[in-house]
Amino acid sequence: MPRKSPHDHATNRSQDDYPLRYAPSSYRRWSPVTVAITALGGIAYLADFSIGASISLSYGALNAVLGILLAAVLIFAGSFPLAWYASRYNIDLDLISRGAGFGYSGSILTSLVFASFTCILFALEGSIMAQGLELGTGLPLWAGYLISTLIVFPFVLYGMKALTKMQVWTTPLWLLLMLGPVLYLTSTQPSLIPSFLAFEGLSGHEHLSIPAITLSAGVALAMMAQIGEQIDYLRFMPNKTPQNRIAWWSSMIAAGPGWVVLGALKQIIGAFLCLFILHKVGPALAQEPVQQFLAALGTFCSPSLAMFLAVVLVVISQIKINVTNAYSGSLAWTSAYTRLTGHFPGRLIFLVINLLIALALMEGNMFSVLQSILSLYADCALAWIMTVCADIVLNKYLFGLSPKEPEYRREMLPAINPVGVTAFLLATLASVLTYKNVFGPALQPYSAMIAVLTAFIVTPLLAWVTGGRTYRRRDHDGIEEPRFLPSGQASATIYECESCEDGFERPDMLYSLRLEKIVCSLCAGLKHNGETEKAEH
Repeated sequence: MPRKSPHDHATNRSQDDYPLRYAPSSYRRWSPVTVAITALGGIAYLADFSIGASISLSYGALNAVLGILLAAVLIFAGSFPLAWYASRYNIDLDLISRGAGFGYSGSILTSLVFASFTCILFALEGSIMAQGLELGTGLPLWAGYLISTLIVFPFVLYGMKALTKMQVWTTPLWLLLMLGPVLYLTSTQPSLIPSFLAFEGLSGHEHLSIPAITLSAGVALAMMAQIGEQIDYLRFMPNKTPQNRIAWWSSMIAAGPGWVVLGALKQIIGAFLCLFILHKVGPALAQEPVQQFLAALGTFCSPSLAMFLAVVLVVISQIKINVTNAYSGSLAWTSAYTRLTGHFPGRLIFLVINLLIALALMEGNMFSVLQSILSLYADCALAWIMTVCADIVLNKYLFGLSPKEPEYRREMLPAINPVGVTAFLLATLASVLTYKNVFGPALQPYSAMIAVLTAFIVTPLLAWVTGGRTYRRRDHDGIEEPRFLPSGQASATIYECESCEDGFERPDMLYSLRLEKIVCSLCAGLKHNGETEKAEH
């Protein structure tokens, strides 16, 4: 019996979900609405409630609300081009970053930023679930951390097919449990709303303060990287046709940049519920979502029923978001490892690694330093997302400084493209130094804005200085048929990879000058050549 080569991991359709490559039309059988519902299940995280609570306590309710809305506008604007590009070309954010200024190896930096985001968010959500289980059942926190880690594994194991079913079936119940108590509370006690907006924070900030608003926005902007997780689903959008164009556009917007609408709403609800229970439980517990919803449910349920429903909400939310965190994290870690080593071990290995890292963060009680972690992380996430956004909007479509069509194949790209890498590093450095008060207290509240401005100025400037010459190593991939048809759709012609002997659609194929044969994008990036693989077979 022939031995399996490392490439066989890449062709396990049910488990690997085409990591590190174009998602072919033959696999994308879901409707736009189904993809959107599945992607929106990934924003069920309860950390938003803690974020809103934390910044309202620090900066006051009105400043927090305005900061949340400011962050939402920036996230929507920055995420829209990325979501459209991913849905249009059916590739994830890592593959987009490669051709949008970073290069084949340079985008390892962005993969690590994104992978760390999935671990941080997983740990936050796992901590919230453990808090709920401890309150509702008396289960020790360490055991709750372990359960919250293990419970997502079966769902993530089988990729998009299993995730779609779980997200679609659990979303209605999740929305009911999340919005129902808040709507009841505000309708029966409307006086709570003006009292909430009048709260000036524990440190006595001004009722309306521009620095406090921007500081609040800086914390909320840490969730900018969530668009990467949305794109991991949006890459499975079907081709846009005249028949489905309305559903396609509405689903892309709702599940892409539109996630922030619900995200901002959750942060504002978290701030509101925090102040509702502040004098009953104190500042620390008031930031825990399980405590917030236990109090809201308790206004119309018996204590035992309120406890049961609060725990159910926490568990459902944690599963819905952490299957996405684990899934996206496994893709990001796999991508970084494969480019660093030239070997592809399969996504499942890094699924386990991602879960172990998140479990270690939970055991280290990272929930207690939530605001500090998110404020610093926001600078890195913003620098990355805005650099890619600037390249797509300005360099590709407005100024024509970089090729419009995506490129992610190793032999077509330089190892490092100085345009994106330099812009990302400068934007990160400038914003972190600002946040650390290096440039003085007057600028410190605007660190997130500095990341945005630096990325949007430096990215097109460097592309103009280099004349766009750093985006490609080759002008043609060696295959006569174009990757994209005159209609704009990708060619669905199947080519056999002469290295792994499997078939892939045209956008994923190229003629390798190194191997002197037609290969898929993954084989083009691996170290072993065709002769080695034949010996293994």
